Amino acid sequence: MKILVTGGAGYIGGTVAGLLVQQGHEVIVLDNLTHGRREMVPAGTEFVKAELADREAVERVLRSGVGAVMHFAALIEAGESMRVPEVYFRNNTASTLTLLEAMLAVGVNQLVFSSTAAVYGEPEKTPIAEDAKLQPTNAYGESKLLVEHMLTWFHRCHGFRYASLRYFNVAGAMPGRGEAHEPESHLIPLILDAAMGRREAIKVFGTDYPTPDGTCIRDYIHVHDLAQAHLLALDALDDEERGGRLIYNLGNGQGFSVREVIEGARKVTGRDIPVVEEPRRSGDPAVLVASSEKIQRELGWTPQHARLEEILASAWEWHQQRYS
Repeated sequence: MKILVTGGAGYIGGTVAGLLVQQGHEVIVLDNLTHGRREMVPAGTEFVKAELADREAVERVLRSGVGAVMHFAALIEAGESMRVPEVYFRNNTASTLTLLEAMLAVGVNQLVFSSTAAVYGEPEKTPIAEDAKLQPTNAYGESKLLVEHMLTWFHRCHGFRYASLRYFNVAGAMPGRGEAHEPESHLIPLILDAAMGRREAIKVFGTDYPTPDGTCIRDYIHVHDLAQAHLLALDALDDEERGGRLIYNLGNGQGFSVREVIEGARKVTGRDIPVVEEPRRSGDPAVLVASSEKIQRELGWTPQHARLEEILASAWEWHQQRYS
């Protein structure tokens, strides 16, 4: 099948695009390179530099024989979304509407949407199941939830087939591909930067949460496991018995505290990692862990790299290569 991967020059989209090529699919990567990098586009794919909001460019790509779309193109910084929510609604929501309109116009009706567990906001209980209340606490989560609402109506009105995958923190690396953002805001790359001496210390925001060690607990999933889940979801869209509307949470089945991640990084790197304790950040829940029981039961997905030290070790290896 020919598959369009939006945001395929990024960390997650590029990983999925690479696995699709390995499976024998013909892949087109569409990315504006605002945050993605050209060298991260996997070999064996066709690359198109374009804006997702450019309806003409998107339709032109879709008309080349595309059978399905894997959609990763999005801004992802929750904090930034609270400063400039309009940018997130324009980029994440409105541009996705343009993509959906183009797909309808061309007759492509299968989409795997890389959503976020931020659609749940402050959970009433954990692990979070797919039927939990959808109440985002930031504009980023809301921008993704609006897309999910659109997909619900497109499915109902147009028979549009889609899978929406919700997850929290992606981490780890594969050969030649790891996690990096500019500017960096994610915990594991920040910790590894401190281990390398590229920053003075890692900041821990809040040490008085109702958790065993007082720091926030978060769910981490290895990027390869995440990518495999997206491929399974794509295959499942062809199964008529599933109804063409799939919603799954993805996680490793357990959470790790900030202190546990830092200590794990010390063991993996063999280096001291200075810590600076800061006050809590507004809106940071104590525990965020998603239940992936549904996708395990229905699609047979099981994380193969769930151990924290394994995730950290792969990220550390890539991190060192990146700055060598």
